[in-house]
Amino acid sequence: MMADLTLRWVVTLLFVLAAAECLSTLAGGDRRSAAVVSQLLHVVMALAMAVMAWPWGAALPTVAPMVFFLLATLWFVAVTASPICAGHRVAGAYHALMMLAMAWMYAVMNGRLLPGQASYAGDPAATAGSSGHAGHAGMNMPGMDMSGTAAAADSSGGGYPPYIDTLNWICTLLFAVAAVYWLYRYLAVRRDRAAATTARPLGILCQSMMAAGMAIMFGVML
Repeated sequence: MMADLTLRWVVTLLFVLAAAECLSTLAGGDRRSAAVVSQLLHVVMALAMAVMAWPWGAALPTVAPMVFFLLATLWFVAVTASPICAGHRVAGAYHALMMLAMAWMYAVMNGRLLPGQASYAGDPAATAGSSGHAGHAGMNMPGMDMSGTAAAADSSGGGYPPYIDTLNWICTLLFAVAAVYWLYRYLAVRRDRAAATTARPLGILCQSMMAAGMAIMFGVML
């Protein structure tokens, strides 16, 4: 979970608003099956990220959500490669990357799925058991308290292996840039009345909020 209460509420608000926008689009938008599935996946992602920021969310299983978002990644890869995504392949690839980043975050939260993670954290017991839940004693993660217990405050935790830190940095910077880009797109569409009739300004703003929330969540893991 996220240790800072104010930041936790900011992230929750970003993702809840994003989920609400996706649901409103789903209710009155494109009814094609591919569009419906894609919107539902974004709703699930936004809600999962909001839950992840809270103490009770840290006690939930991580393996099943990780597999779910890996499958969601494959869905967006397939849709992006199909003719229905012609002209929007960059956006499709970005959505696939978001789902992959979600799977990666759950893998990191698990504490023992990734190579060298348990030993680097100085927790020999982390390799035992197979509950698939996040938050193991000794996994002291910078900026985040994954366990919701006093064990997470143990300063003996070693954080992450270098390759995990590197990928978390990449994700943080990528989604920070994406948040700025989508916000710029939103402002540009709002200024252009002709574009506003064909684009969905709130949908674009939703993407900016989701990217900002992702950047914050990865940022506190650094």
